Amino acid sequence: MKIAVMEFLTLDGVSQGPGSSTEDTSDGFTGGGWLVPHMDDTFVLRMSEWLDRADGLLLGRRTYSAFARDWPAITDPDDPFTERMNSLPKYVVSNTIETGNWPPTTVLRGDPAQTVRGLKTRPGRELQIHGSARLGSALLSMGLVDTLRLVVAPTVLGSGRRLLTHPAAATGLRLAGHEATPRGLLLLEYEVTGAAIISDYEGVAAIQQTHRAPRARRTWKP
Repeated sequence: MKIAVMEFLTLDGVSQGPGSSTEDTSDGFTGGGWLVPHMDDTFVLRMSEWLDRADGLLLGRRTYSAFARDWPAITDPDDPFTERMNSLPKYVVSNTIETGNWPPTTVLRGDPAQTVRGLKTRPGRELQIHGSARLGSALLSMGLVDTLRLVVAPTVLGSGRRLLTHPAAATGLRLAGHEATPRGLLLLEYEVTGAAIISDYEGVAAIQQTHRAPRARRTWKP
């Protein structure tokens, strides 16, 4: 299976508390709820299409605890995500909890690099990381992430926990899909290509000759 990281971000890279002012107030954060004003039908449709690719959820302890509390309590029959979120296999990377209370759950103890690498050898499509920014950033640094999907809100907060802060090595990405929603969210899909490449600027002619990039394609078709 492949590892896909799904994250909501502000323009300055903050991933903390997108859904409400009380979602995550750790470290004194008071700017939560920044994604909600920009949600629209296109956003909901794309999120549903992305979730369709999942054969399991890979979560850190904090996100798992919040999801295990909130998702089973949703009773709206028209919610497009609840049934899948509750029924998909969950894998929790944690050495502090023994068992999960949101079935079906498997707790992955020990070295995250080894346990997640073991999951990647199993047959299937994607293990998706929703939230769990620390876990997603760590696995990206370890070279275990295959796909990075970002929803970027037209907001600059100036404070809050950021998604990518201390990568172990520079990582290269290829833009595989992009879209702007009517309310201004940018939907970006990247494939991880390995170590980032660098080069020196030698003029426009050199760029035209040696850096003719293929046109980016959309990959989230129904």
